[in-house]
Amino acid sequence: MLTVNAYAAPSATEPLIKTTIQRRDLGPKDVLIEIAYAGICHSDIHTVRGDWGPITYPQVVGHEIVGHVTEVGSEVTKHRVGDRVGVGCMVNSCGECEQCLAGQEQYCLEGNIQTYNGVDPADGTITQGGYAQAVVVDENFVLRVPESLDIEKVAPLLCAGITTYSPLRRWNAGPGTKVAVVGMGGLGHMAVKIAVALGAEVTVLSQTTSKREDSLRYGATAHYATKDAATFDELAGTFDLIINTVSAKIDMGAYLGLLAIKGTLVNVGAPAEPLEVPVFQLIMAGRSWAGSAIGGIAETQEMLDFCAEHGILPETELIAAEQINDAYERVLASDVRYRFVIDAKTFA
Repeated sequence: MLTVNAYAAPSATEPLIKTTIQRRDLGPKDVLIEIAYAGICHSDIHTVRGDWGPITYPQVVGHEIVGHVTEVGSEVTKHRVGDRVGVGCMVNSCGECEQCLAGQEQYCLEGNIQTYNGVDPADGTITQGGYAQAVVVDENFVLRVPESLDIEKVAPLLCAGITTYSPLRRWNAGPGTKVAVVGMGGLGHMAVKIAVALGAEVTVLSQTTSKREDSLRYGATAHYATKDAATFDELAGTFDLIINTVSAKIDMGAYLGLLAIKGTLVNVGAPAEPLEVPVFQLIMAGRSWAGSAIGGIAETQEMLDFCAEHGILPETELIAAEQINDAYERVLASDVRYRFVIDAKTFA
């Protein structure tokens, strides 16, 4: 087994600490990846702090991973030593259910294996994520990273990118559609860039107007403050699709009222507490409220290729491993534009 340096959460209340973890031996279908960069997702923070339920400690999180292949198993055909690759939110699935066979591994009926805090079918251990020097992953869950994408910035595409790309594609965002993005953070700014590239007319709905300049620079046509009650009157019945990226409780009635007839509001943000939905807001206008996870492996590759074609990258701030705990506090304070990326060389 390979021993690598990593940063782990020892409990729900303690800061992450430097440690070492074991990576399993390479199986015939496995790929060993030397990690170059790992993104910090709000989901990492929710997980290590127990917001989404109990987890196994110590836990290494991180599901936005990019690096280079350094070794492959004897039966690997999809990747070669030296390839630029990425790993997202899942590292395995049953491969046999209806959803997996349809390329929808994120909805595996047996439950896909998460990049961290899952149970690795290869050896029964708890999966550990990308805040580490290297990772071993089944070749079918390793993505090709196009050469035109800046490897220092690409990691957040493996979560924030696909999490927003998937519903935008599923609900046909494109020319002639009006899309609103709720929240201008790590997910939100990616939703804006991707929706604009798809050809939609995009409006940003953020708490204040402090990020209006960014919204317009990324291609949105308008930016409204949701703290202003007049926003909901002015925009009532406007949007074909709303992508809600915030992981906090919102007034669902107010936001559903922004939808046009037969419009859809899709939640990709995952608040810890339940949301209350006034059903008549749905019934009387034929509206829908939906949820969306990440995408399957094929769609994630499609997203990476789309971003390469359109020159789309997240806005990132590069940090060293020793800054992770400070970065967590800054994420919680919305003090990042718009995604932290860890330089994996600093795990040494």
